[in-house]
Amino acid sequence: MLMTALNTPVMDQKQAEFENLKQRIHAKLVDKLDLRSLGDLKGEVLRREIRLVVEHLCDTENALINRAERDRLVDEVLDETFGLGPLELILKDPEVSDILINGPRDIYVERCGKMEKSGVTFRDNNHLMQIIDRIVSKVGRRVDETCPMVDARLEDGSRVNAIIPPLALDGAAMSIRRFGSNPLQLEDLLNFKALTPEMVMFLEGAMKARLNVVISGGTGSGKTTLLNTLSSFIPNTDRIITIEDAAEIQLQQDHVVRLETRPSNIEGKGQVSATDLVKNCLRMRPERIIIGECRGPEALDMLQAMNTGHEGSLTTLHANSPRDAISRMETMIMMAGFEMPVKAMRSQISSAVDLIVQANRLQGGPRKVTHITEVVGMEQDTIVMQDIFTYNQDGIDEEGRARGRFVCTGVRPKAMERLEAAGVKLPASIFRERMMLAD
Repeated sequence: MLMTALNTPVMDQKQAEFENLKQRIHAKLVDKLDLRSLGDLKGEVLRREIRLVVEHLCDTENALINRAERDRLVDEVLDETFGLGPLELILKDPEVSDILINGPRDIYVERCGKMEKSGVTFRDNNHLMQIIDRIVSKVGRRVDETCPMVDARLEDGSRVNAIIPPLALDGAAMSIRRFGSNPLQLEDLLNFKALTPEMVMFLEGAMKARLNVVISGGTGSGKTTLLNTLSSFIPNTDRIITIEDAAEIQLQQDHVVRLETRPSNIEGKGQVSATDLVKNCLRMRPERIIIGECRGPEALDMLQAMNTGHEGSLTTLHANSPRDAISRMETMIMMAGFEMPVKAMRSQISSAVDLIVQANRLQGGPRKVTHITEVVGMEQDTIVMQDIFTYNQDGIDEEGRARGRFVCTGVRPKAMERLEAAGVKLPASIFRERMMLAD
């Protein structure tokens, strides 16, 4: 215990000296660089040239560092110059799915479904603010005291949200939802037992038959990943228009038009909302509309589009169950400011939405498709739904992860007539009542 106490100040002092050395070299690098002569160099070539300059600057310093520390110093200076500083080390780890920054000293990561504290830190709040500015400026956004909240994205499509003082009391906070350079594919979801082959067969048929699908779930439940997977079943010939707050949908089709909302400028003008984009995209001859997330009055325009010849559209929303998803849609329609009778509102929803796919993040981290629910129609003032597939949790295993089984309810979907009319033939056995797969 005594040796540990004595060593700790020594380690802190050594780290402080290392940080001071890094700042000095970075400052010298900025002074030395001729950006005009570097303008024609890009990517790895540029990084290689700058590495030589940084190594030369290291040689001019009289600091006593070994070879490993020198290599680390060069890498960190390059990350500070071209990348996202301390975050680059975390972003290189493919197992990290979420990065949560609570001020400059507390950085947490979710790795393989488990949350843990990272050893990475920023120098101070100003250092963190520089990195946030670098991220948001690349997508044409800003964050300052007049606009202290911002949504942005990284180059690989990862979603970023940042909030700064005075709203964040303990320093700037940022969350990064990673998608990575190799996003999860259908085979990955099957290997992770997020859903079953029978469920995939039905969802693939639903997309080919142009059913309108709403993906609901909580934060971090895998809604966007599921949306990307389902979109892969859309034929390459269809014209798709996507609408998002921060572009993160990754489509493989050729005929795609991507639209992104825009916040207001420093004068409070120039905002373009999701509602504006939905209205505009209806004039762009879309065959399918994909809204990254419905969270406001754009839900009404989306439902009207689904009801007026844009079948096969997709969207996501936050809800804890399929029935809650219907209630959320009703609430969002009311946000549009129209005085609409409840029956008319529910009639719009029941005629527009064909399937609700519920995704949940269960205890211990596993993400599952817990419901595939069909919207059947209306009975008086109530929307009638029926579960086709469900996931029933039985308990937790020795590692604290949820354990359960997928169940087919035995209900033959009413939409099978549309699937068959579209040439999609599914074996009747996949809807036979049974337990399909257990963890």
